[in-house]
Amino acid sequence: MTDPVIDEPRRSRGDPGRDAPPRLAVVESFDVFYLRELPSLVALARALSGSAAAEDLAQEAMVAAYRRWDEVASLDIPAAWVRRVCANLSTSLIRRRAAEARAVLRIGGQRTAYAEPAPEDAAFWAEVRRLPRRQAQAISLHYVYDMAVADIAVTLDCSESSVKAHLVRGRAALARRLDIPEGDRS
Repeated sequence: MTDPVIDEPRRSRGDPGRDAPPRLAVVESFDVFYLRELPSLVALARALSGSAAAEDLAQEAMVAAYRRWDEVASLDIPAAWVRRVCANLSTSLIRRRAAEARAVLRIGGQRTAYAEPAPEDAAFWAEVRRLPRRQAQAISLHYVYDMAVADIAVTLDCSESSVKAHLVRGRAALARRLDIPEGDRS
């Protein structure tokens, strides 16, 4: 399960035991570390962030530890490192939420009026959504934005002849489905 390794002891600044003999250190596997530390790490994240995202924060801290496990495992207290990462992630989450809240307050009163399709057009747009994807995209870009074939081709990253084919097929399908007489089709 664990492999014992001879390692120099870690010393903090001012450690008087500089000449202490090497000690036998046991390097723990990440799996054992993870299983032992995760529950308390989730509790720490929940306490710091007050968030349902606590499990995600704890997992993210563990991923960071896993990626650097050789380095983290050699520390005197690997759990302290992962706790610090978790605490930093929690702080970042709180800051990000505060920034988002300020942005919402700043733009909250600036509601944009979205163009709603007229009720009499509802059947048309329902049928457009039933078309094959590219036909629906070409039809929507043409009628919503009044785009030319060349502009639709750039937007959809395809050739102008493909756009023309999508428009012709889409219009024909819509005319059949909506029972539009031949002379009224455009």
